[in-house]
Amino acid sequence: MKKVLALLLSVIICASITVACSSGKKDEKKSDRTQQAEVVVFAAASMTETLSELGDRFQTEHPEIELTFNFDSSGTLKTQIQEGADCDLFISAAQKQMNALDITADKEKNPDGLDFIDPDTRLDLLENKVALVVPEGNPKNIRSYEDLAKRLNDGSVLLAMGNADVPVGQYTQKIFDYYKLNEEKLAEAGLLTYGSNVKEVTTQVAEGAVDCGIIYQTDAYSAGPDIVDTATEEMCGKVVYPAAVLKASKHPEAAKQFLEYLQSDQAKEVFTKVGFTPIK
Repeated sequence: MKKVLALLLSVIICASITVACSSGKKDEKKSDRTQQAEVVVFAAASMTETLSELGDRFQTEHPEIELTFNFDSSGTLKTQIQEGADCDLFISAAQKQMNALDITADKEKNPDGLDFIDPDTRLDLLENKVALVVPEGNPKNIRSYEDLAKRLNDGSVLLAMGNADVPVGQYTQKIFDYYKLNEEKLAEAGLLTYGSNVKEVTTQVAEGAVDCGIIYQTDAYSAGPDIVDTATEEMCGKVVYPAAVLKASKHPEAAKQFLEYLQSDQAKEVFTKVGFTPIK
């Protein structure tokens, strides 16, 4: 009987030790997860597929850093940052939204004196092109921006474009100015539809809901609409994507590390493949 009790006691002690060890390992793993630096990246919607791919690659190489992405129009992201949203790294599809958050920018570009980004980290990351795209088969046989301007003037096409607070919409407005097109009159005539970001415009074209649309060439690569023309610098200026770490970043060093990765040869290869032109 004593031997049986001793054996039972031995089994209970071993089981307790095993459970304790197992619990310790779980706690250790949990501790490792809590030690991860979560970097929140606000990026233009036109970067969704590319940054998601690069983010996965980066996290494989740097398991100590967790990336969380928020993709939307640069205007919406700028407003969210201004209203206090958690953000470590901002990548805009235009200088306008970045300037509006940079205290070192001219007062004309930052009239509210906003001071959200670390100017020492700011850089121009990529260049894109503003593309005129059409649905599969190009039913209206639209061939160029000049052709589009003529068709808008005679009221024979329906064009999708970004809202006025969206960079791609602002680039489109510059193209309208170049061709002396009156956006208000075109809208009143029912020749324009709008999207709150470039992805919405791209979807309208891809689904054939419109005759054509103005988006970035990188979105055409991702979603499939055919490019018939790209705008020159004279037509709408350079399409530059600036990036910067925010002053309020909770993990500035980790955010800088990811920004540095986006300038690596590996990242440049991915960006180039979808139509971006790396600047640095």
